[in-house]
Amino acid sequence: MPEPRSQEVAGHVVVPPLAAIEPKACLSPTVEVWHRPVFIVFLVCWVVNWVVLLLRVDLAGQGRWIESLLPVTACATTLLALARRLPLQNVLMAGFLIGGLASIITAVAALSGVPVGPIYYTERMGERIAGVVPWPIPLLWVILIINGRGVARLIMRPWRRTNYYGYWVIGLTCLLAVWFDVGLEAFAVKVNNYWLWLGKQSVLRWQTAPYVNFLGWFVSALGMIAFTMPWLINKLPIKQPMDYHPLVVWLLLNGWVLTGNAMHGLGSAVALSLIGNTLAAVCAIRGARW
Repeated sequence: MPEPRSQEVAGHVVVPPLAAIEPKACLSPTVEVWHRPVFIVFLVCWVVNWVVLLLRVDLAGQGRWIESLLPVTACATTLLALARRLPLQNVLMAGFLIGGLASIITAVAALSGVPVGPIYYTERMGERIAGVVPWPIPLLWVILIINGRGVARLIMRPWRRTNYYGYWVIGLTCLLAVWFDVGLEAFAVKVNNYWLWLGKQSVLRWQTAPYVNFLGWFVSALGMIAFTMPWLINKLPIKQPMDYHPLVVWLLLNGWVLTGNAMHGLGSAVALSLIGNTLAAVCAIRGARW
């Protein structure tokens, strides 16, 4: 860090306090090298999968690797983008905690129906961790929590110096995860056949998902954030550039789900996803420009 410059005022030497100096972000050279190419790979995977939805191509058998690359590349670019703002050990620990908690919650849900309701994951989800948890689920939660928090931080940027800023960011992150699930439920059940909801049909449902599922998503997201928040906070007084990466990844993934729902005539799911994500995007861009 360069030494603060002294100034001579009325014959006296005045040295500005260290707190008044805004050092530039010290980014990892390795992360900087890999961030852009990995993001480009993610964009290519997204475009390929988006075209597959538009053409109604059924990725059966070995062709499913194309679809499998989307969560892998999305998770990779998400963690690399976070590593541009936080130490690498923080990023790895946050990803490990979110993925581990997501695996535990998913396993409990698959075996007992708590906290989201009785659910059965189909073979379309791929191989299972410990024979219970489909491998894309932990990656999905890493993507949702980290990028959702990034979008929430953009939305709340005008109020970042208020006392309750952190609580609002946490609440918005959980709400964004639930709103993503609103579109995902229709997509997962009626478009790509990822899972099936069991239990009594008399229970109030949205796109076959019981309403308790959305409460379960909110509580699950809240628990993951609570455990990982110490690792996601930047403890160094470093001025960092505005980061739109979480918003871009968030909108692309929602756009993929929205496209699948639209191609299958799921109008209510499309409308709610479109309204929620448009509102989030407008508020995030407004907050970023504040």
